[in-house]
Amino acid sequence: MPQIHLHAEPGDYAPLVLLPGDPNRATAIASRFDGGLEAARLVNDNRLLLGYTGTVNGRPVSVQTSGMGGPSIGVVAEELMRLGARQLVRVGTTGALTANIGLGDLIVASSAAPVDGTVATLMGGRPIAPAADFALTRALVEAAERLGVPHHVGQIATIDVFSHYHPDKHFVDPWRAAGVLAVEMEASVLFHLAASRGVQAACLGVAVDIDSGDENQEHTYLSPEELNAAVERMIDVALAAETD
Repeated sequence: MPQIHLHAEPGDYAPLVLLPGDPNRATAIASRFDGGLEAARLVNDNRLLLGYTGTVNGRPVSVQTSGMGGPSIGVVAEELMRLGARQLVRVGTTGALTANIGLGDLIVASSAAPVDGTVATLMGGRPIAPAADFALTRALVEAAERLGVPHHVGQIATIDVFSHYHPDKHFVDPWRAAGVLAVEMEASVLFHLAASRGVQAACLGVAVDIDSGDENQEHTYLSPEELNAAVERMIDVALAAETD
């Protein structure tokens, strides 16, 4: 039966689902399917959580809008798994924390420090370190290497408040000092839920800005054109990964 938020049936989604936060980005990814957007099947449009299913080089694949933040992706991931999804790949944007990461570089998360309320709620406040699935992550890294896409692999942190709007401008300093590569708002929830259900999950993120912590740093951001090009490279990697 349809889920509460994703009005789809078992079998409507492929085992592999890409998860962008933005519905427009979901539509853009679906346009990359075999035959273009016209050949993709719209499997959910409830609440504008657009979801499409099609094929890429004959392999079934879906894309599903996750929305922003842990609570939103938590609902979407839970319902996708109930509908039969088995490989969930977050594709989005991140804020880099170290100067050696270039704007537009791809960050592949090995784990996500849960600096968010959703994982804390699910775990009753008990400590946990949600990690990405190794095999799925390795497939993404190998795809980035084959395509020559600049990338960095390591721990990220999932936060609840968009860092630019956080009242404490030094909020990310402890995570940078601990070697965290970047911050974003969804991965820890995705990793935790997937692992608890025996499902593979991974996360790709484009570095759209850099907060290196340098006293005299000037915040730099990707232009819309540069962002679009970087997102296309990220999608190339996600669709080229050789997953089982």
